[in-house]
Amino acid sequence: MSRIAFLGLGHMGLPMAVNLVRAGHEVHGFDLMPAAIEAARAAGIPIAASGADAATDADVVITMFPAGEQVISAYQDGLLAAAKPGTLFIESSTIAVDEAQAAHALAVAAGHRNIDAPVSGGVVGAENGTLAFMVGGSDEDFAAALPLLETMGKRIVHCGGPGLGQAAKVCNNMVLAVSQIAVAEAFVLGERLGLAHDALFDVVSQASGQCWAITTNCPVPGPVPTSPANRDYQPGFAGALMAKDLGLALKAIEQTSTDAKMGRLAQELYAAFAAGDGAGRDFSGIITDVRDGNV
Repeated sequence: MSRIAFLGLGHMGLPMAVNLVRAGHEVHGFDLMPAAIEAARAAGIPIAASGADAATDADVVITMFPAGEQVISAYQDGLLAAAKPGTLFIESSTIAVDEAQAAHALAVAAGHRNIDAPVSGGVVGAENGTLAFMVGGSDEDFAAALPLLETMGKRIVHCGGPGLGQAAKVCNNMVLAVSQIAVAEAFVLGERLGLAHDALFDVVSQASGQCWAITTNCPVPGPVPTSPANRDYQPGFAGALMAKDLGLALKAIEQTSTDAKMGRLAQELYAAFAAGDGAGRDFSGIITDVRDGNV
């Protein structure tokens, strides 16, 4: 079993760390937020005095931070220096592709190994150990990380070299955002045409319009009892996080001169949604903005 430093014990990080503990690994955690620290302690995870302290003598360091600049800053400000040579760094935050590549270069220059391994599946997936991991890094480092990733996730895909896990994540979430908006617009159009929600769901969920945004994250109450729409759009995956991820997609679109009109529009709509009352609501709640004509 491995000694693991898990840094970033929020809504996603904590259940991931708990699953590692349940699998028999020795996990030492750290977070800057007092509430996250208390929740981790309540879950039986020892808390180090700092991220660097947690990384000392660790075999693996897993980071789950809100933004890329925090990852780079942590790596540069003592985390890499504190780790023993050859430590495997698993970077599971959702950050820009170039930030993931920069973090990889810093880790390798300091004598460590590094993969980017962003996740999909939300808090429920983190709690159930059913996350999807999109991994960028060498074959050897992917193989070394795989047993740990399989403890926290159900589907693990090696997407290629450094940064390509983040590339897959940003592309996936762009598809998700576009399809969620399209599903919201379809339900609002159906309402105004006099079509019942259940009838539209029964058609689309079994026809050519079928997608995750309708079969799992249906934006209206009723057809999918487990969807956020049945609990007043409590996330799930919050609108603020979708807006952030689409900002990363927009950055990649511009860096690659890609003609991605739907991706650009999705970014604009979710930025507006998150700037309003959508920041803390599930991203499927954008249907309320569609109804109100705010998008």
